[in-house]
Amino acid sequence: MQTTRVTLLPGDGTGPELVAAACRVLEATGVHLEWETLQVGQAAGPGSGLPDEALASVRANRVALKGPVTTTKERRGPRSVNVELRKALDLYAQVRPVRSRPGIRTPFSGVDLAVIRDTTEDLYGGVEFEAGAPETEALIETVNRAGRGEVRPGSAIGIKPISEAASRRVVAFAMEYARDHGYGHVTAVHKASAMRSTDGLFLEVARHVAQDHPDVAFDEMLVDSTCAALVRRPQEFGVLATLNLYGDILSDLAAALVGGVGLAPGMNVGPDAAVFEAAHGSAPKYAGLGKANPMAMILSGALLLRHLGEGDAAARVEAAVDAVAAEGRTLTYDLERTPADLPPASTDEVASAVIAALGRP
Repeated sequence: MQTTRVTLLPGDGTGPELVAAACRVLEATGVHLEWETLQVGQAAGPGSGLPDEALASVRANRVALKGPVTTTKERRGPRSVNVELRKALDLYAQVRPVRSRPGIRTPFSGVDLAVIRDTTEDLYGGVEFEAGAPETEALIETVNRAGRGEVRPGSAIGIKPISEAASRRVVAFAMEYARDHGYGHVTAVHKASAMRSTDGLFLEVARHVAQDHPDVAFDEMLVDSTCAALVRRPQEFGVLATLNLYGDILSDLAAALVGGVGLAPGMNVGPDAAVFEAAHGSAPKYAGLGKANPMAMILSGALLLRHLGEGDAAARVEAAVDAVAAEGRTLTYDLERTPADLPPASTDEVASAVIAALGRP
């Protein structure tokens, strides 16, 4: 039987224990995977959180399973490893599927949607100018002279680049994803009413791309209206195609509708590689405590299997997660258990329960 080599990036915080749990489940499917483990984030030690050898491994293997990585909130801290990885590998489309799962108690049922965002541009692109720097003040003078609005001296500035090329390929990806995964409906999410040049360009391109996919229904919605609609009638959405910042916010909101980010898998896709990771962060305060929910990482592993053509194994993993969720006994602290007085399960206990469910008919 063929063995597939996969780059394994455990990350930091709760990442290593979550990735270990997911690997146990994937190996229990019988699919032959060879892990090539490399460190990123704080686990990589001093210097770059994204070593060259980690990038080289993903480029060579073309597929990776990645744990969460801590991103500093300090104004002068290092740049996000997640952003750097996506930019270095041109992982332009991030997919975060969200689905109601049996046994998970939320106000909503029947939710089945996917948020797809461009990850190369927009305000998350990392083009920023520090307050007070000479180049920032020069930029402010240029903007003010152009007469397109007034920027106060001493401001920090972030640039929001939106290109036709990036918008076209992410919307085309969303259209094809919707068709291939049975959604048949794409909503372009934007704020062109306020940002007419940037979001306006994205919306204009999305309309043109939609004309090339007549088999997929298309509509458009302001991002604030989308948030309001998601918390009232999320069952009406299929695929949401959007820009970088909006997509990050919308995917967390959508995950909260079905039980939280502990159940939210994700993948980042580019022309030459795909990286699979949970939607949540590294939660460093829980590192090593065995409290973190591994289901999002396990479900990200299922997406990886499907990407590798192992659709049957992926479906078995997803069904096993659903079985554990429906039973309600072996769930981590973030999910309500049945009966309610059961103590929360550990990360490893949840993984073991999923593996046991894999073996049941």
